[in-house]
Amino acid sequence: MNYEELLDSAYENVEVTEESERFEILKVKGHHEGIRTIVSNFTQVAACARRTPVHLMKYLSKELASQCEINRDRLILSRKLSSQVINDKIEKYVQRYVICTKCGKPDTELDDEGQRLFVRCLACGEKHEVHKI
Repeated sequence: MNYEELLDSAYENVEVTEESERFEILKVKGHHEGIRTIVSNFTQVAACARRTPVHLMKYLSKELASQCEINRDRLILSRKLSSQVINDKIEKYVQRYVICTKCGKPDTELDDEGQRLFVRCLACGEKHEVHKI
């Protein structure tokens, strides 16, 4: 077989089943200990969003009206919350602080310029100001 025949047979054998986005945020894994909520995979969720765990923790603390602390890879919240509520707030965080408003890509970084905070897109170059936490 020549190259083109091999390539054609390879295309016939390849099957695309589902289209998936390249950027997906991990869902939190948590449990309750008394009145506290423990998110056991918090640092992995922050790494998936490409943000520091401290920045994400501050955001969740304000949005969930709960004191938070990071202990190793875990986030400890001072009240009982469902995983769905925490996941919804993380989605909101991603839309505000990770996804570019112009091109919609997650290839961004935070630029702290004194009293102002910007999301700068590495893909299209867009820079827009966001609320500093």
